[in-house]
Amino acid sequence: MKKGKFLIDAYKKINNKSFNIDEAVKFFVENKRDKIDETIEISMNLGVDPRHADQMVRGVVSLPHGTGKKMRVAVFARDQKAEEAKLAGADIVGAEDLAEDMQKGNLNYDRIIATPDLMGVVGRIGKILGPKGLMPNPKLGTVTADVKVAVEAAKSGQVQYRAEKTGIVHAGIGKVSFGSDKISENVKCFIETVQKARPSGAKGTFIKKVSLSSTMGAGLIINM
Repeated sequence: MKKGKFLIDAYKKINNKSFNIDEAVKFFVENKRDKIDETIEISMNLGVDPRHADQMVRGVVSLPHGTGKKMRVAVFARDQKAEEAKLAGADIVGAEDLAEDMQKGNLNYDRIIATPDLMGVVGRIGKILGPKGLMPNPKLGTVTADVKVAVEAAKSGQVQYRAEKTGIVHAGIGKVSFGSDKISENVKCFIETVQKARPSGAKGTFIKKVSLSSTMGAGLIINM
């Protein structure tokens, strides 16, 4: 794919250098596009093989300034828990009816939360939710009786992360419009959280490479 003039100019400024976090964030803010509020994304190459259970890296992080993305949240709950989810800001709440709707292909959600008693219903559509990374999981706080807290956390910018087959973790961690200070704090928080999630089976260097990029911009290597 040919690079546009904007990207060509950006890469000339980078000139194969590596940057510390603050320098990289400042670069994106100073070289932002005029009409687009780009998302800043982080990619981390980890020294793990997720095929082994003791090298799996997965978790959640509540970024200090959120992500700037409006999260669509679906909740499987009944009765009082359903009301709590609605009051907390869930976009849709249901049980069997919600499962049927999702089975028809209506999966335009960023997070799905379920109370423990409804996991039997959710399990019926596990083959649909799993590949899209939407299956509720108690380790991620998305299978819980405290739906109010789970919905509020999702809406406030809580980010889920998971190492892919090649050991790469990536996530959107803010908008250029946040400004340098807030983006830097989000980046540092994300890296620290992943660092603390180092699994017992990881040997040698855990974080091998970190890079930041913007939606339509250049990718920068972070000097850790």
